[in-house]
Amino acid sequence: MINQHYGKIPPAYLFSEVATRVKQYQDEHPSAEILRLGIGDVTRPLAAAVADTLQRAASEQATTIGFRGYGPEQGYLFLREAIVAGEYAPLGAPISPDEIFVGDGSKTDTAGIQELFAADATVAVSDPVYPVYVDSNALSGRLGECTNGRWDNLTYLECTEENDYRPSIPETPVDLVYLCSPNNPTGTTLSRENLERWVDWARATGAVILFDVAYRAFIKDDSVPRSIYEIPGAEEVAIEFGSFSKTAGFTGLRCSWTVVPRALHRDGASLHTMWSRRHATKFNGTPYIVQRAAEAIYSEAGSRQVQTDLDYYLRNAGLIRDALLNNGVPAVGGLNSPYVWFRCPGGLDSWTFFDALLQEAQIVGTPGVGFGPAGADHFRLSAFGSYEDTREAVTRLAAIIPTYSPSLIRSEN
Repeated sequence: MINQHYGKIPPAYLFSEVATRVKQYQDEHPSAEILRLGIGDVTRPLAAAVADTLQRAASEQATTIGFRGYGPEQGYLFLREAIVAGEYAPLGAPISPDEIFVGDGSKTDTAGIQELFAADATVAVSDPVYPVYVDSNALSGRLGECTNGRWDNLTYLECTEENDYRPSIPETPVDLVYLCSPNNPTGTTLSRENLERWVDWARATGAVILFDVAYRAFIKDDSVPRSIYEIPGAEEVAIEFGSFSKTAGFTGLRCSWTVVPRALHRDGASLHTMWSRRHATKFNGTPYIVQRAAEAIYSEAGSRQVQTDLDYYLRNAGLIRDALLNNGVPAVGGLNSPYVWFRCPGGLDSWTFFDALLQEAQIVGTPGVGFGPAGADHFRLSAFGSYEDTREAVTRLAAIIPTYSPSLIRSEN
């Protein structure tokens, strides 16, 4: 009667365990000032242009003329056109408004996209990886059994120091591959050359690339693609997921988009038509007022204000990255991403290092093991806190690292 695959998924204990350990420490040390660098949520308020638009749109709903109920299933045209003009046209990417579907968050869309594919479709993910990609396929029964944190029928593309924490093309055929750039949790990006190889591979094998660009707005390096559709031919092999959550503080408002190109077909079927049918069946649309607020991000004032917040978080990321590198701990991310990823110093596993940071420096981070087997001895720090807290945290980091990895400390000349 019930879906037995739910029982196969290991408990999603990472963040609940983090909360439990932090609460226990706080209860035992009520005066401790705990600095939270594990947070994946934004902390800056909405841009003024966005908030003002949200209020105006809400006022419209209180009028007979302005009231709107159910909106277009695919999203209001004004927002889909703004996304094309703001995200894709400047890149020369061949995407039109009718290929964009407005949603309520990339988590929802990346979890749902697997429903378009057969139950026996084979899947590859980067390791470490955003857990939703894995769990959604596990719930559909594609991944077999999970033993010691690894799924039998999942291809893991390990991202390690040796490959600069970037996934390599699978050696065995797969039907679907999830890629994220800038990556969560490693903060690394895929170059144009990287993406060209992926697109060529997908065109040659018939695989579909599921490309997550939730953190695209943090990219400062003009040589790093913000969209897979900057690569010729990608519209025949890739679906892209964009989000306003980290771009403009919409983690509470919820708004995203999915691009399913009309040129993307498999087994004689249009994936655009399939996603449109699925979207209409399971979703009644993002609220009008939220879509108006999202549109405001692309206004002159909105764009400027949002960029100010992005720069704020990137400054924090730079502080974290520099604190690690300057104390002899190799780290990636933090340049085009709000996340910094590094191997735990002194050979510690990620939970042991978590406890050390909490107990001795009152810093909360995210154990890498929560993102997959390859993260067992790694750690993620986030730049979404305040500048003042981040500055204090890196001072504490610099003090604790020598305790656990004296051999890593760069010698003074």
